Amino acid sequence: MKFSINYSPQAAKLVKSGQIEIDYFKTPPWTELITAAKKLRPIAIHFEIRTAGIETMQKKDWDKIDRFLGCTSTAYVNLHLSVRTTELPHIPIDDPPTPAHKDEVIDRMLVDLQLMTTRFGANRIIAENIPYRKNQNFDLRACAEADVISQIVHEAGCGLLLDISHARITSHNMDIDPKTYMESLPTKQLRELHFTGVHNWNGFLQDHLPILEDDWPWLDWVVKKVNNKEWNQPHMLAFEYGGTGEFFGRFSDPTVIVEQVPRLYSICHALEENNIKIN
Repeated sequence: MKFSINYSPQAAKLVKSGQIEIDYFKTPPWTELITAAKKLRPIAIHFEIRTAGIETMQKKDWDKIDRFLGCTSTAYVNLHLSVRTTELPHIPIDDPPTPAHKDEVIDRMLVDLQLMTTRFGANRIIAENIPYRKNQNFDLRACAEADVISQIVHEAGCGLLLDISHARITSHNMDIDPKTYMESLPTKQLRELHFTGVHNWNGFLQDHLPILEDDWPWLDWVVKKVNNKEWNQPHMLAFEYGGTGEFFGRFSDPTVIVEQVPRLYSICHALEENNIKIN
């Protein structure tokens, strides 16, 4: 399994000096950032696409994705499984969804998702679980329900991008055991992992932060599932810490990066080597 980290000037400096090793820089689809990052490592783009927004995409948007795929090492086109309350306003945002409401959300997402699979092929698409935060969400709760995600992935024939931190946040807000929730996802279709620290900010769980000691066991548990062949082996783990902009720029501490990246890189490559030996 390969390892990537969000591109940031701090991470770039550490890679350039040889203080950390990575396989890819993860970037948004921003030309200037990609140009800077490509000088140091291959690029894996994380696209800013959500299911309910795909039907409004124009030819220039599709062509832009094609160009980025052609000039980077991006293995998959990712999308976020998202339908907002403004798009299906008759469905309560935080109530446990009825079977009928789940079906509506699934149908809405599948229509858009099939535009992606038709364009790029189902084997090139990965769907990411979004975080559900009760009373603080824009997306309908149904989008994050494990059975909804499973049905969408199976019917679309695409892969799963499992964001471990999102799964933990969702589980907390749905009052579900995180392991039970993750095991209910379509992990046989697992293609990519995301991981960060999850901090409690006055009762609000926030990801994209430094990894705490309590966070590591969650990654260890997921890796064990992959190692035991219970889950499919993903091609890459992305450490979604650091970056540019107001939020990510604030949390790009080089001391955190230089301390935590070697452990993550080692976990990824130990898993890769173990699977080579088994195979």
